[in-house]
Amino acid sequence: MTQSTSATGSGRTPGKMSRRGGKSSGPEPYDFRRPTKLSREHIRTLQIAYETFARQYATLLTTSLRAVSQVSLISIEQLTYDEYISGLSSPTIVAMFSIDPLPGTAILEFSLSTAMACIDHMLGGPGGPQPQRPLSDIETPLLHGLIERTLGELRYAFEGIVALRPEMTTIEYNPQFAQAGATSDAVIVASFEMRVGTEECVASICLPFGSIFPKLQGEQGSAVLTEAQRLAREAAYRNVVAGLEGAPIEVAVRFQPVRMHPADLVGLRPGDVVPLAHTTSTPLAVTTADITFAYAVPGAQGNRLACLVVPSPQPGQRPTHRPAGHAAGQLGQNRAEETRR
Repeated sequence: MTQSTSATGSGRTPGKMSRRGGKSSGPEPYDFRRPTKLSREHIRTLQIAYETFARQYATLLTTSLRAVSQVSLISIEQLTYDEYISGLSSPTIVAMFSIDPLPGTAILEFSLSTAMACIDHMLGGPGGPQPQRPLSDIETPLLHGLIERTLGELRYAFEGIVALRPEMTTIEYNPQFAQAGATSDAVIVASFEMRVGTEECVASICLPFGSIFPKLQGEQGSAVLTEAQRLAREAAYRNVVAGLEGAPIEVAVRFQPVRMHPADLVGLRPGDVVPLAHTTSTPLAVTTADITFAYAVPGAQGNRLACLVVPSPQPGQRPTHRPAGHAAGQLGQNRAEETRR
């Protein structure tokens, strides 16, 4: 693979392939905003997929435009979405597309002059210098069709990683208007040297890091563990479970909420009575972290308030009311039985 020393036809300078030439004896910088980074194996997996895409894309352009076209991979980088967008020139073609079944939006970007050259060749023109203007109503469907066929080649190239179903959503000319993610979101950017006839540019594909990274981890997750690794993983699992089981948590017993107007809340005074919507036949909800995990009826145990856990009411079933005295008696009976045992 050849490295390009300059970005032709684009305001963004492509970075080098994310590979380390050797171990450094000094400290290495650590970016806490991006704690997870692509490893050498991940880069190699993506490199194979993108090189396949580059070959297929070049063949597609040559056969569709009837003009000699070349596409070659330059670099694979992990950036933030803001770093990627701020490095693009304007105007340019920013084609956003979905990557089902993965979440998020991806971007295929290349220069506007290259897009105009592609349309010129599709209409039988010779190519050459192109005007810098938005596409017309006639040119837009032609470019849409070409991009959709390009996404088909991307789907083929990524079959070994994930079965993508890319579908184009919209095209923007100003990168700042492309809302494909938050500014701090991590993305994987692949840069390509793209040549259509005499027109050259640096094209790029931007994929959301959080969507594609788990698929890159798939091979590592299925690796066969040694006996020592398996025992260490089981011991770590037991320690985590033991720690969680002994952790104290806040538990609350709640009535059903009631709606009130702000004016009524402001006017509340000591001694006022607020009627609750909770019927006497409905048990109270036992919750923690706003999650209901049981139901109970109120009661008392000695001089303390208590509650008796009851079966969860089934949908459509009318809960059976248990009075407070019955609950208190049941609690005392349970304690007596525990004492005898």
